[in-house]
Amino acid sequence: MSRAASIRVAAAADLPAVQALCWDYRAVLVEAAAPRPEIVEAYYAKADYSALMAVLPRKHARPDGEMFVAKLGGHIVGCGMTHRINATTSEIKRVFTAPEARGSGAATGIIRAAMAQAKADGYTRLVLDSIVTLTDAVRLYDSMGFTPCTPYYDPDPRFVDLLVFREIAL
Repeated sequence: MSRAASIRVAAAADLPAVQALCWDYRAVLVEAAAPRPEIVEAYYAKADYSALMAVLPRKHARPDGEMFVAKLGGHIVGCGMTHRINATTSEIKRVFTAPEARGSGAATGIIRAAMAQAKADGYTRLVLDSIVTLTDAVRLYDSMGFTPCTPYYDPDPRFVDLLVFREIAL
């Protein structure tokens, strides 16, 4: 793809597009976890995910977090968000780009924007989790300097083998 995506902080009017992308992200997770569908029910049950979609703007609000969107051709094609874990650590969540935006730099731009905002907010570490079968995502995080770390929350022991944890110093 020759066009580059533009990245910006999400506005209130962007919420429906962000929520739609988050549901698309969940669908990708369902597919990626097909051999072990119980992980989706444990972490992304539909009712819980619906409730999360309703509180996204509060969960990722300033001053403890931010929501970012990627635009391409006038359309929102990607999203990602951060939130506070503790005084020194922020977490990046739900980085997702629509298939038509792959190769546009949207995901990389969202991650860079999240890193810059977290650093500007005084965090010294950005963390994330993913599932091992999302190899393109894990490869992207690693290429951007994220390195393996110990879990920063208590994962369900049934799924530890499916999860990857990464961090980067800011």
